Amino acid sequence: MSILPKDPWRIAKEWLFVILGILLYILAWSVFLVPNNLVGGGVTGIASIIQYATHGTVMIGYTYFVINAILLVAAFFIMGSNFGAKTIFAIVFASIGLNLAQEVIPQSIIQTLAIDNGKLMSTIMGGIMAGLGIGLSMSAGGSTGGTDIIALIVSKYRNVSPGKMIVAMDFVIILSSFFIPSYTADGARVEWAEKFTTVIYGLILVTVNGQVIDMYLSGSRQSVQLFILSHEYEKIADALTHELHKGVTVLPAKGWYTQQDSHVLMVISRKNDLSLMLRYIKMIDPQAFLSVGSISCVYGKGFETIKEKVPKQ
Repeated sequence: MSILPKDPWRIAKEWLFVILGILLYILAWSVFLVPNNLVGGGVTGIASIIQYATHGTVMIGYTYFVINAILLVAAFFIMGSNFGAKTIFAIVFASIGLNLAQEVIPQSIIQTLAIDNGKLMSTIMGGIMAGLGIGLSMSAGGSTGGTDIIALIVSKYRNVSPGKMIVAMDFVIILSSFFIPSYTADGARVEWAEKFTTVIYGLILVTVNGQVIDMYLSGSRQSVQLFILSHEYEKIADALTHELHKGVTVLPAKGWYTQQDSHVLMVISRKNDLSLMLRYIKMIDPQAFLSVGSISCVYGKGFETIKEKVPKQ
C-alpha cells in the first residue's frame, strides 16, 4: 500500500489535464488537419489515410480505436504491461471524439481557421495544438497508445532505440500516403502533385508536433541526481525502491561538525519523476536535507544505451 495519501484535488487535476489534452488533440485533427487532407504519423496518421481512401466511409475514429485496441492486447500478452485507466480512457475518448467532432464542428469555423489559411499554416497550427494536447496528457500520466507500443515491443527483442523506431514508422506512414488513393470530402481525387506536397507537410507536422511535446514536458528525458540526508533514510530508500521502482544507493557518511555517522542516499532518475519523489520524501521526513543536480548523460539500465561500437579484438 502506498504511503502517499490520495489527494482528491490532485487526482481531479490529473484527469482534467488528460481530458483537456485529448480535446486539443481531437480539435487539431478535426479542424486543421483532416479538412486539408493532411497526414501525420502514428495510428492517427494511418486512420486518416484510410478515411481519405474510403471517401470518409471508414472514419478516423474507428480505425484509431481498432488499431490501438489490438496494440494494447498485444503489449499485454508480450510485455505484460500494466496500462492504467487513463490510457484506456484516452484511447476511447479520442476514438469517439475524432468521429464526433467532424460532425458537430461548423464548416464556417473550419473554413475560417483552416481552409482560408492554407495547408502550411494549418500544418503548423495543427502540429502545435496536437503536440500541446499530447504533452498535457502525458504530464498527467495519460497516453494515447499508438506506434510507441510497437517500438517498445520491438526494442524488447532487438537492440533498437524506441525513439528511432517511432521516427522510422512515422516516416513510413507518411510516405505511404503518396501511394494510396486519396479523396477530398467532396469526392474529388487528390492528384499526385498534391500528394507529394502532402508528404512534405506530413514531415513538417511530425517535426512541429515533436518539438512542442518536448518543450511542454520541459526536457522530461533529462536526468537528475539526488543526494538525500535523513535520519529516516531506510524508510525513504524502501519507498523509492518498492513504490517508485527507483535505484537507490546508500552511502556511508560522517558529519564533520557533529562527528556523527550518518547515511546519504543517492538516486538518479528522469526529471519528470522528480516531483513525485519529492512528495514521498517530504511525507516521510519533512526535515530531510536534499540536493538536486541536473545530469547531461546517464548510461545504463533504464536510461540511455551506449551506441559506440566496441572494436573487434
